[in-house]
Amino acid sequence: MTIRAVTGLLVILSLLVATSAGAAEFKLKLPPGLQEQAAFIPETNPPTPEKIALGKQFFWDKRWSKSGTVACVSCHQPDHGWTDPQTFSTNFEGKPTPRRAPTIVNRLFSDRQLWTGLRASLEDQAKNDGNRSDDTVVAHLGAVPAYQAQHRQVFGRDLDADGVAQAIASYVRTILSGNAPYDRFKAGDKSGMSASAQRGLALFEGKAGCVRCHAGFNFTDEGYRNIGVGMDQDKPDLGRFIVTKNEADRGTFKTPTLREVAKRSPYMHDGSEKTLADVVAFYNKGGVKNPSLSSDVRPLGLTTPEQADLVEFMKALSGEIDAEVGRPPALPK
Repeated sequence: MTIRAVTGLLVILSLLVATSAGAAEFKLKLPPGLQEQAAFIPETNPPTPEKIALGKQFFWDKRWSKSGTVACVSCHQPDHGWTDPQTFSTNFEGKPTPRRAPTIVNRLFSDRQLWTGLRASLEDQAKNDGNRSDDTVVAHLGAVPAYQAQHRQVFGRDLDADGVAQAIASYVRTILSGNAPYDRFKAGDKSGMSASAQRGLALFEGKAGCVRCHAGFNFTDEGYRNIGVGMDQDKPDLGRFIVTKNEADRGTFKTPTLREVAKRSPYMHDGSEKTLADVVAFYNKGGVKNPSLSSDVRPLGLTTPEQADLVEFMKALSGEIDAEVGRPPALPK
């Protein structure tokens, strides 16, 4: 599925890249709590500082879109857990998107993207986002002399849609959250989490069984499950089934990372749960029953104090993201 064991280590730990000043070693910095061996970076798109910087500009530039009215950052806002405070984002036509924008925090550790895994990689998503087209990307961004010069420096050719997508993907892979109170607690700092959060961790791993889906250091197994969200509607969103046409995928959506989860309300692919307390209550009742409901979803029997402890634990997953990564770049005229 990925090239993690080999490519991740080679690219992140000891990638040698050519820069304008000659050969220099480049290392993508990971905060404590993350695992470099789990990274997914395609061999065809190794990161360089210049590529990342260019991708950051493209990510923030509304000229990337067909109408020049939205940018990637419009739906993935740094101060809101790298998603959108709106239930549904506004697209290039000024219309609401059909699903809530998923967070892009720690996408370094995932190959398939979006709620349904529609896109095979970050490059695929950046190249096929519905707000842009190859022609308008080249027409709008290619008309900027500084972008042409930077693109030639990074890719050795005139600006094209593939290069723009690769640069954006390289930048998104630097949006990394770690060194949360949870990570410090696990590293031995027993004061790293409150007593309530510690009780929540025990529930997360035990009685509540959250860890069955929100597994590992990034708190997601990258799997897809039907938890019942929206399945009681007249025309429910069938999720990954729309992509695969596999009956087992009916109503399933990707399990998101829980890192930075406290910052990105509302929740679920349709924004139907407004707070983390609402999310816990939804799971506590066993989701919404439907023929395709995942066997991992069942009533939990949590008391009100236990539900509050689970919320406190999830708050302890808000960590540190390099401030420079989320700082708006200067955009060329």
